[in-house]
Amino acid sequence: MSADPYLSAAIDEARKGLAEGGIPIGSVLVKGKKIAGRGHNRRVQHSDPMAHAEIDCLQNAGRIGSYKGTTLYSTLMPCYLCAGAVVQFGIKKVIVGESRTFPGARKFMEEHGVEVVDVDDEECYVLMQDFIKKNPDLWNEDIVK
Repeated sequence: MSADPYLSAAIDEARKGLAEGGIPIGSVLVKGKKIAGRGHNRRVQHSDPMAHAEIDCLQNAGRIGSYKGTTLYSTLMPCYLCAGAVVQFGIKKVIVGESRTFPGARKFMEEHGVEVVDVDDEECYVLMQDFIKKNPDLWNEDIVK
């Protein structure tokens, strides 16, 4: 279990997604020291290609006013879709569980003034690797190479 309680909350969300038959990616939005929103990837559950963990998290947070001072946590490096939302809403810090599985859009976020911290959490990595090993077609459905 991660020492960071917010990353642990994102991991809990990833596990919820997996338990629902989906892809184990989770996210939480922190404002101040409080979780303002949480979500997990629901592409499979909702048959919705846009239902990524970070998008689900932001939708669940609702209208929070300013995103100044917020931090987005994600168990996996955000893709361009989710990185675009980060940039659009002015979220200036993203804490990532791991990027070995998927390098995502780190450079894009950094080029737009977002601080990206990849903690390379082993639990996040193993969760994704186990999932991909068991579900390669589902994983590859969303990954454009």
